[in-house]
Amino acid sequence: MHKHGGDIYRNQGLVDYSANINFLGMPESVRQAAKDAIDASVWYPDPECEVLKAAIAKKEGVPTEWIFCGNGAADVIFSFVLALKPKEALLPVPSFYEYRQALESVDCHLRKVTLREDEDFQLQEEFLEQIQKDTDVVVLCNPNNPTGQLIDQKLSEQIAIRCTKTGTCLLMDECFHDFLEDGMAHTLLPLVAENPKIFLLKAFTKMYGMAGLRLGYGICSDVELIRKMEQVSQPWNVSVPAQAAGIAAVKETEFVKKSRKLMAEQKAVLLEGLTAAGLKVYGSAANYIFFRAEPGFETAMRQMGFMIRNCGNYDGLREEFFRIAVRGEADNQAFLKALREILPEKRGI
Repeated sequence: MHKHGGDIYRNQGLVDYSANINFLGMPESVRQAAKDAIDASVWYPDPECEVLKAAIAKKEGVPTEWIFCGNGAADVIFSFVLALKPKEALLPVPSFYEYRQALESVDCHLRKVTLREDEDFQLQEEFLEQIQKDTDVVVLCNPNNPTGQLIDQKLSEQIAIRCTKTGTCLLMDECFHDFLEDGMAHTLLPLVAENPKIFLLKAFTKMYGMAGLRLGYGICSDVELIRKMEQVSQPWNVSVPAQAAGIAAVKETEFVKKSRKLMAEQKAVLLEGLTAAGLKVYGSAANYIFFRAEPGFETAMRQMGFMIRNCGNYDGLREEFFRIAVRGEADNQAFLKALREILPEKRGI
């Protein structure tokens, strides 16, 4: 089984820097909505997610019929792949493991384009040439996980146009988009109406601290594809508490603004500390930081009480690449203090 971050169940007593969840946690209105929905959970959930879809559609400014809701972003990915049944996929690596897992589950052939360290793991314009008429689907993550690199917006738009010309579906994962300070400058949402080949993936998991509730969604103007996804997905795939929580979450505009502000402040603190310690940092546009250190850094930090994400099991990465979430001020100061204590043995990176 592929190991992800956030395994608090087998890592008791450690401060979790391995999962990229908003350190402010779940908004109180969302928490209360989920609690209140427990009593209603004696009945089946609405299989159409009608009220939830309407709330998301209003937030995103799109028709309700363009929305697909799932049990987290991973569920949406699997439903998308099962409905599409692609034979050939193009995937930059490193990136989120579930893309590969979902594609391989339908025996899809993967063509991987390795992002280069000497280019700071940034997607290059040459990627356009890799999209051919036999490419059924291109999967991108923006900002990318684990690198946090943003795709140049012009390149994103060129990729979308190229996919239209080749008849290729484009799955653009924008699950960390909520944390961007200038989000509308880095999204394909305005192009969805005119380009039915674009499928945007989003989730409530990270910004609203709903990882355990599981709620993700997709946006696509190809209504036929949305209907196919609904046909291949499990019935009642979004629980009553998750639907209630999502309906409450879309109203939390002030919480999102506050989160972005605090996240930017604390990320700056961590970036300064990591850079001052001589570590090489890449990308890191979202609520996590991707960097290179010597092998053994994870173990050393674990001994100091902190769980970080070793990225060695990502395609295209080695054991000396790591990712940490941005947490609150007290945790971050303790993390940097531990970093300064162990790093004298790690200099020269």
